[in-house]
Amino acid sequence: MTSAPVPLSGPRFQTEPAELYREMRRDHGAVVPVVLDGDIPAWLVLGYRELHQVTGDPQLFSRDSELWNQWDRIPDDWPLLPMIGRRQPSILYTVGERHRERAAMISNALEAVDAFELRSHAEKFADELIDAVCTKGETDIVEDYAALLPVRVLARLYGFSDEQGPGLVTALNDMVNGREGALAGQQHLATSMAQLLADRKDEPADDVVSRMLADPSGFTDEEIVQDLMVMMAAGHQPTADWIGNSLRLMLTDERFAASLFGGRHSVGEAMNEVLWEDTPTQNVAGRWTSRDTQLGGRRVRAGDLLLLGLQGANADPQVRTDGSALTGGNSAHFSFGHGEHRCPFPAQEVAEVIARTGIEVVLDRLPDIDLAVPAESLTRRPSPWLRGLTRLPVTFTPVPAR
Repeated sequence: MTSAPVPLSGPRFQTEPAELYREMRRDHGAVVPVVLDGDIPAWLVLGYRELHQVTGDPQLFSRDSELWNQWDRIPDDWPLLPMIGRRQPSILYTVGERHRERAAMISNALEAVDAFELRSHAEKFADELIDAVCTKGETDIVEDYAALLPVRVLARLYGFSDEQGPGLVTALNDMVNGREGALAGQQHLATSMAQLLADRKDEPADDVVSRMLADPSGFTDEEIVQDLMVMMAAGHQPTADWIGNSLRLMLTDERFAASLFGGRHSVGEAMNEVLWEDTPTQNVAGRWTSRDTQLGGRRVRAGDLLLLGLQGANADPQVRTDGSALTGGNSAHFSFGHGEHRCPFPAQEVAEVIARTGIEVVLDRLPDIDLAVPAESLTRRPSPWLRGLTRLPVTFTPVPAR
């Protein structure tokens, strides 16, 4: 194994991540030394077994970012601070019993969402978005559809009015893109959440926010606002990318061509294949070791940052012995995490209903949809964290709006 750390940046995360993870595994093994912006050291866990170990032991591999041994080197304007927060009062960085109480509050609030109502909301907003483009015969199905749908549905579930939906879409996409509008987008989201909380205190309703406020565990308004922002961000962008990545697979891979002619079973197959091979959330920060330990043959010091290499672990050759075979119904991937900090099961169900409904509405309304550019010209966001298409141009026979 070589010892020189790998920069966690650069175009190859955009152009050929699978090959890059293979090279990392070949040169460094299951636990790879990496450097983040500003030459900040960390470990990227690519081994399936090692990632299972890290996510399954919250005492040794803690979610408490205060343990990090690099804080004295982190400037106030470090670009990764939104992803690796300090003293952030959200569920992401809460540990122990308080985390279990917060996870239960979120799960209970989402579990009470009526499945038929959820699908109805998703169909309504999906139809509205298709209506806006269906007469033109061409569109960018990522920018004009996938990037707009999940947040509209989530906003309705949480308790926002439909009129507030477009503003939340803009704010959240600005925040995720991390460009000049990111901080303003974050502020708009926080202000909107705080106002919704105040409204629901005065007038409770049958929505997620009202159920969180009614939880007996006694969380502060700030804690609930922080958790709502985490839920909105985690529920929107990966779901939007799940839709876009699945449609790309169905439009470019002959194994899924039947889906475009009315075969419904392969929509679910394509979605599951994406979670194994092209998962929207590639790498996650992180866990911090509470004491010196060994992991994957590496000596990891107390306070070291471990990044969860979800896509790398999904492609571990010890698990995927035949990477060319379809995964079928196998859902043992890491795309929703693992252990007590994994994505809550009700949140996974909400994301799956939104993504599946979004894909099915496209195929129902635009049955002869086809890729408008060569498949090899499609590009991804240049990010080692989230993997999604920047564009997915398509053509179809124009149809009237409903």
